[in-house]
Amino acid sequence: MAQVGTRRLEGVGGIAGARSRPRGRPFRKLDDSRFFPLVLLLPILIFFLIWNVVPLLWLVGLSFYRYDLTSPEPARWLGLDNFTAIYNDAQVWGALGRTLSFMFFSVGLQTVLGVVLGLLFWGSSRMPGRRLALTLLFAPMLLPPIAIGSYWRLIYDPIFGVLNYYAREIFGQRYDFLGSKDYAFPAAVAVDVWMWTPFMILMTLAALASVPKAELEAAEVDRLPWLKRLWYVVLPHGKFILMLGILLRTIDAFKTTDMIFVMTKGGPGVKTELIGLTVWRRGFASFSMGAASALAVIALLIAIAFTSIYLYVLNYRETRGQFR
Repeated sequence: MAQVGTRRLEGVGGIAGARSRPRGRPFRKLDDSRFFPLVLLLPILIFFLIWNVVPLLWLVGLSFYRYDLTSPEPARWLGLDNFTAIYNDAQVWGALGRTLSFMFFSVGLQTVLGVVLGLLFWGSSRMPGRRLALTLLFAPMLLPPIAIGSYWRLIYDPIFGVLNYYAREIFGQRYDFLGSKDYAFPAAVAVDVWMWTPFMILMTLAALASVPKAELEAAEVDRLPWLKRLWYVVLPHGKFILMLGILLRTIDAFKTTDMIFVMTKGGPGVKTELIGLTVWRRGFASFSMGAASALAVIALLIAIAFTSIYLYVLNYRETRGQFR
C-alpha cells in the first residue's frame, strides 16, 4: 500500500511538473539565446533612432536646400551654397569667435575653481557641516538654465537689482551690467561659472576618489611635497575623469543658448550673441531653415572636433609609451 501511494504521488508530481514545464520553456530559450541582450536593448535603440538619428539625417539633408518657411516656393537644391555663404558671412565668424571666447573663459575658470574647491573639500573630511555645504554648493547646476538666466537678470538689473544696491553702497554708482558693451559679456561668463563650477567640483572629487589609498599613504610616508603628489600620484589616476568633465563642459558651453537668450537676447548689439543664438535667429526668426541647418551642421562638426582633440590629449601618453 505504501508503494502504491508513493507511485501515485510520483505520478501526480510528474503530471504537475509536466504541466508546469511548458510554461517556462519559451522564457528559458530566450534566456539562453544570444539575442536576449539585443531584445533588452531594442527599446532604447528604437528611441535613439527616432529621436536622434532621424532628426540628424533630416538636418544634414536640409542643409543642402534652400527652404524658407515664409516662401511659397518648394525647397530647392543648392548643394554647398549654404556652407559657402556661411564661410563668407562676417556675422557668423563674429558669433563663432565670441562662442570660443565664452567657452575658453567659462570652462577655464570653472576648472580652476572646481579643482581648488574640490581639493579643499577632499582634505576636510572631518569638517563639521561638510555634507550640507556640498549639497548647497551643488544646487546651482540642478536648476534650469532659463531659471538661472531670469534670476541673474533680476540681480543685474540697474534699478532694483541686488548687485547694483551693493555697488551703489560701495562705489557710489550703479552699473548696467547687461546693457553695457563692456560688462555684458563678462557678466554672462560669470553666471555660467557660478552655475557650472559645482559640476567641476564633483568631477574633481570623483577623480580624487579614484586614487588608491596605498599610493597616497606611500607618498605621505616618503614626505612627497603636495604638488608632486598631485602630479605623480593623483593626476595619473584621476586625469580621465577630470578630462571627461572638461570635455562635457566644453561641449555644453559651446552650445549655450537659453541662458543668454533670457538674459540679454544677444545684446547689447551682438556683444553676447553666441553661435547657438545665431542658429536660432536664422531658423526661428528669419525662418531660413536651410541656412540654419547648415550652420547647425558646422557647429556639430566643431563639437566633434573638440571631442577628438580631448581624446587625443588624454591618450597621448599611453600611445607614446606603446611605440617606445
